[in-house]
Amino acid sequence: MAGEAHEGGGLVFHPLDQFKIHPLFGGETISWYTPTNATLWMALAAICIVLLFVFGTRGRAIIPTRIQSVAELIYGFIYKMVEDVAGHDGVKYFPYIFTLFLFILFVNYLGLIPGSFTPTTHIAVTAVLGFGVFIAVTLLGFYKHGAHFLGLFWMKDSPLILRPVIAVIEVISYFVRPVSHSIRLAGNIMAGHAVMKVFAAFAPMILLSGIGIVVTPISVLAIAAIYGLEFLVAGIQAYVFTILTCVYLKDALHPGH
Repeated sequence: MAGEAHEGGGLVFHPLDQFKIHPLFGGETISWYTPTNATLWMALAAICIVLLFVFGTRGRAIIPTRIQSVAELIYGFIYKMVEDVAGHDGVKYFPYIFTLFLFILFVNYLGLIPGSFTPTTHIAVTAVLGFGVFIAVTLLGFYKHGAHFLGLFWMKDSPLILRPVIAVIEVISYFVRPVSHSIRLAGNIMAGHAVMKVFAAFAPMILLSGIGIVVTPISVLAIAAIYGLEFLVAGIQAYVFTILTCVYLKDALHPGH
């Protein structure tokens, strides 16, 4: 429940309780192999992706069904993004980027179902995604260009006297990438869910106090407005994470540009 009455007649609620990870089959101990609510909803996201892109498009109809049209639209949108941002050389890495986008998108939207759990509110999940991208593009950059990849930090167009200073700034900025990449996603998703929970806690006020006649309608309207905003944020954050991945991939493929 969003809130519960206590002995003093007030309302007690814990907006951060919705982010707790707990085992699916009871107990308190969580090990690396323990099925939890987080693994459940990530698995459901993977199943939804398979249903949409494998079973939903298995007919390969020339005149596509609605499900096939949705799958083709998402596929074409991300493919065009990779090609435009990372260049033609980046298209070969499209499957990896497409997988990231779909995973984040479906996890975010499934997290909007009442009573569900959103794994992307946890930095442990988003850090794996963010640092995974960082390590992958860094290794790719050195594999493709060797020591010339370090040219990414040396601005040849800037005045010579400023190049060392700019290089230090660029190196720091580069290593901050995975941190900002992961925190941005987790922070935005978590903030919206927490705010919705706060307003939801005031919705039952009409049952507890006369002031609830005013507070409850406002709370319900606020929840609806924030839910609509979160619906947009869920897709936007998946898009932002993906396009930043494309930008980092471009730097790895073309460090001199």
